[in-house]
Amino acid sequence: MDRQSKKPKSRVVKINSQHTWDFFITQANNQACPVMVHFTAAWCVPSVAMNPFFEELALCYQDILFLSVDVDDVKVLQHPRWKSQQCQHFC
Repeated sequence: MDRQSKKPKSRVVKINSQHTWDFFITQANNQACPVMVHFTAAWCVPSVAMNPFFEELALCYQDILFLSVDVDDVKVLQHPRWKSQQCQHFC
């Protein structure tokens, strides 16, 4: 197998539940670790287009915890603390 065809293992943690979110956020807070979160949705083209960039950032900044949250699968954004009513995007 060619070395160039090997893809590095992702450092982005996929959040799949409120419990998983709470666990990783608590761990990061306890260790004073900065957190970068990509709130995404499978139907959002700009958000999906950001995935490779987010993966690259995670490989470059290994002292930061990178999380990915699909807002349709995990309703973290609906928590009153976030006060968020919609998922913004960029172009």
